[in-house]
Amino acid sequence: MVNSAITARGLHKAYGEHTVLDGIDLTVAEGTIFSLLGPNGAGKTTTVQILTTLIGADDGQISVGGFDARTEQKQVRELIGVTGQFAAVDELLTGRENLQMMGDLNHLPRSETRRLTAELLERFDLLEAADKQVSSYSGGMTRRLDLAMTLVGDPRVIFLDEPTTGLDPRSRRSIWDIIRNLVDERGVTVFLTTQYLEEADHLADRIAVLDNGRIVAEGTAAELKRLIPGGHIRIDFAAQAELTAARYALGSTAHVLEGSDGLTLAVPSDGGVRSLRAVLDVLDTENIEAGGISVHTPNLDDVFLTLTGRDITTEQESVR
Repeated sequence: MVNSAITARGLHKAYGEHTVLDGIDLTVAEGTIFSLLGPNGAGKTTTVQILTTLIGADDGQISVGGFDARTEQKQVRELIGVTGQFAAVDELLTGRENLQMMGDLNHLPRSETRRLTAELLERFDLLEAADKQVSSYSGGMTRRLDLAMTLVGDPRVIFLDEPTTGLDPRSRRSIWDIIRNLVDERGVTVFLTTQYLEEADHLADRIAVLDNGRIVAEGTAAELKRLIPGGHIRIDFAAQAELTAARYALGSTAHVLEGSDGLTLAVPSDGGVRSLRAVLDVLDTENIEAGGISVHTPNLDDVFLTLTGRDITTEQESVR
């Protein structure tokens, strides 16, 4: 049985008449990456601030690492690490000095701080720049240092609030690799907020879609994609006779895929193993040879559009 690292029930937060969070429920399993996906203004940062005890909720029950975030704030803070939207580094110090400062703030022995600093500089590919002022770092290097500083206290739960905003694609993927390795190698739990659909799809074990302060859907990326129509199994054939036979055998829902060379069938599907097996069984029973079979499901952008009535990419551009 998997234990929960984070649990929130009936989480409410409002500022005056403006409701930011409207009774959301969250459960994050230990040793997983959970992504809270939504556009700017959806309530993602407010959720992180509440779960990390930076601000209080108006209502709701919150547990982090088994501790009550209302009454056991000290215990919660001792087991979490937080990386916000903007890197919390001192640009006048070197990368090494920033890490050593974090060791001092965590009251670590000097020998332990030196050992941990060397380990993190190597792990985050910052050795060559270790003794340079952080003001000379690129955006990707600064973000890597920021994540490294979060690990000095050896947190069990890490909150990452839009950690790759503003980074170029190469730096973004480098951060993704680091985050995935943290979970796979150290067994930490990561609570990730993002407005990037590709990021949630690539990293998250589970995704919750937050819109106007409410969770409108939750599941794995594959489960969310199966919520909406448009998925299909694509079957390629080498000859027209084989396509015709397959179309007859698979029934009226099978149709020639538009934009193909006329030798590809599309069969509506939820993308699951059962529906794929059913198609394969029909082809096998009828001795029909397929040149290739692939499963196509809607992407997370399609999911967001269907659930909220808005395209998340357009949402990001509208606030710039």
